Amino acid sequence: MTTFNTLELDFSPRGVATLWLNRPEKNNAFNAEMIAELLQAFDRVQQHDAVRFMLLRARGKHFCAGADLEWMRAAAALDYNANLEDAQELAEVMARLEQLPVPTLAVVQGAAYGGALGLISCCDMAIGTPDSQFCLSEVRIGLTPAVISPFVVKAIGERAMRRYALSAERFSGETARELGLLAECHPAAELEAEVQRWTDNLLLNSPAALRSTKALLREVKHGELSPALRRYTEEAIARIRVSPEGQEGLKAFLEKRPPRWQQS
Repeated sequence: MTTFNTLELDFSPRGVATLWLNRPEKNNAFNAEMIAELLQAFDRVQQHDAVRFMLLRARGKHFCAGADLEWMRAAAALDYNANLEDAQELAEVMARLEQLPVPTLAVVQGAAYGGALGLISCCDMAIGTPDSQFCLSEVRIGLTPAVISPFVVKAIGERAMRRYALSAERFSGETARELGLLAECHPAAELEAEVQRWTDNLLLNSPAALRSTKALLREVKHGELSPALRRYTEEAIARIRVSPEGQEGLKAFLEKRPPRWQQS
């Protein structure tokens, strides 16, 4: 375990990194320290070659209540340039999470407000509970969901973003699933079992292929084919076919046996 003040970061022997938001007494709200520690945590996950994927979780009743009140109070007293630096740090957190080379799965319970929707949207996948509550609450306090907006739009679509960013309505986990923010909803009593099911399923997959596929999806984006993208996809499949894990996977499939990465 790596020690932080606002987070916990665990690495399992099976190659699963679990990053916990760990300010339950503040409902895991963002402050400057948490933002700085998230960047450090992403660095450590990226540098850990044995990591196959990362779970993003939260201690306590709520996933994340958005921005910490004391942090917002302090920000209100800062000038434009200081606020710009704060915004740049938060924007870097979102970009770095989305760009992590390994797959990411957010596990959501309780409230997820404001910037929390950015964290969830930046993960590749997310699951939660039907009674979890989501809200783009910024306009209620005179602000705007600025740095998270590109990521949330990609997750839920432009039309839904217009509704929830402008109305600041709360919506449930079931609605989040319908919008595509969550892949699945499960009762709170079943959530841990579902996390284990997702973990076991992801561990069936080639670690190198997971990284390669995530890089591929960043290039493909909305699927608009160009000559450069066609060349990238051709080269991507050629590289993975001749790689050690690609060779092992094909050989195991033909020999009707589990590949080596499923035997660890």
